[in-house]
Amino acid sequence: MKFKNNTMKKSLIILSTLAVMVGTGCKKGYLDINQNPNSPTSGNIDASLILPNALNVSAARATTTFGFAANWIGYWGPSGTYAPNTEESTYNITSNFQTGHWSGWYDNLTDYDNMEKKAASAGQSFYQGIAMLMKANGFMYLVDLYGNVPYSKAFDLANNITPAYDKGQDIYNDLFVKIEQAVDLIKNADVAKNPKIATSDIMFAGDKTLWRKFANTLRLKLLIHQSQISGFNPAAQIAKIAADGSGYLGAGQSASVNPGYLNDNNRQNPFWASYGFLVNGNSANDYYRANNYVLNIYKGNNDIRYQYFFAAAVNPSNPANPYVGVTYGTDPNTTFNSVRTSNMGPGVLKSVSQHQWLLTSVESMFLQAEAIQRGWLPGSAQAAYEAAVVESFSWLGISGAAATAAAYYNDPGNVISNYATVAAGTTDQKVKFIVNQKYLSLCGINNMEAWTDWRRLGIPANTAAFISVNPAKVSSTLPVRLKYPQAEYNYNAANVAAEGTVNQFTSYIFWDK
Repeated sequence: MKFKNNTMKKSLIILSTLAVMVGTGCKKGYLDINQNPNSPTSGNIDASLILPNALNVSAARATTTFGFAANWIGYWGPSGTYAPNTEESTYNITSNFQTGHWSGWYDNLTDYDNMEKKAASAGQSFYQGIAMLMKANGFMYLVDLYGNVPYSKAFDLANNITPAYDKGQDIYNDLFVKIEQAVDLIKNADVAKNPKIATSDIMFAGDKTLWRKFANTLRLKLLIHQSQISGFNPAAQIAKIAADGSGYLGAGQSASVNPGYLNDNNRQNPFWASYGFLVNGNSANDYYRANNYVLNIYKGNNDIRYQYFFAAAVNPSNPANPYVGVTYGTDPNTTFNSVRTSNMGPGVLKSVSQHQWLLTSVESMFLQAEAIQRGWLPGSAQAAYEAAVVESFSWLGISGAAATAAAYYNDPGNVISNYATVAAGTTDQKVKFIVNQKYLSLCGINNMEAWTDWRRLGIPANTAAFISVNPAKVSSTLPVRLKYPQAEYNYNAANVAAEGTVNQFTSYIFWDK
């Protein structure tokens, strides 16, 4: 089940057209040589059949396709066995860079759109609500990557084969509306009218409360992303979340999927298959390795998590120091090749059959801590922050997680973990303190969110310490977005041209203020 960007896919238009052809069925005789009564058709593909694969793809996309962001943000880097990706490490990206995100997310969203329509037609409000929530999640990723994207007419192919782009802010605003509607649908759903929900729902097994917690966490994430917009006021949305009453994803409540992963071709956990081991036991990843930037922070602050985010090198140059990183942008070198440097570790590579996370309890709890610190939610920001740190240690499987984490965040000399060191500071300083620890807690878990936090808050602050050392780099700061894929310029030229010239350093996402 190894999940890779597919640069051979074309555009939203082609993907959606194919989806409609498959989903609605072709006319008899059109490309139809034989008629097989056992072949799936629109009539016998219902929401319960679409959901498992769609959820699996969403989780895989969120966790195995953001290696470029991990490299940019100081988490990972190419081992000395490989030359750096020149386009990536110079930041001189083009419309051919990372195009799989556009086609991949729209492909996934097309499944959810078909599922939503089928579920609505069948009166299956639980499935309908799930589809709407997962569409909101996917469009959040697209906006955070590209800014303005096709949204309101994205799936109306009969009338909009070349859809116009909606403003990112407008999309975010409508996502709140859709999430609220989805929550109501799920809350009031008659489970008996949603057949197979307990087995088809490979994320929460038909648990209404957990889906509502996921919805609320997604709402909070959308709010947090907009925190730096001048005059932004989250009060109305926070009130709606509070009125729902189910709260947010908490300790031990990660949004994770598992359709029954096992050690067989195309059936392994996606993260394991991408960064762990192949079915035959050989390494699946000799490319991505620990970045010296984040590794040195862990080591320098007595943070044992580096032994869980990363693995000891197979054949380190110095056996006494088996956790070895790379510097992003360097040329190939045998002294830090794949066997001499650290791959992903046992905290993220637990087993071939492990659950595949989509949105972890760790991220949710840090979002809540930041919201409390900003005064958006009630409670103690320090207590919420410390609980999030404990959850990070626990999620990684560290023995005695609570005590080990407490020793870390209570260390009076540790200015990056001890809340007391910023207790007298400004709200902005405290927020950045919390988000810096969030950065250290999401290493390889959510590389996209770390890049988003850097864009909105400048955290981690010392960009010069993790910027690419490639001498051909065109900037001493990171890109703030991706460029629209070339397929859009080929097949949706007028609409993408209306967005103007896109610059990866100055064409900001609307929330990047």
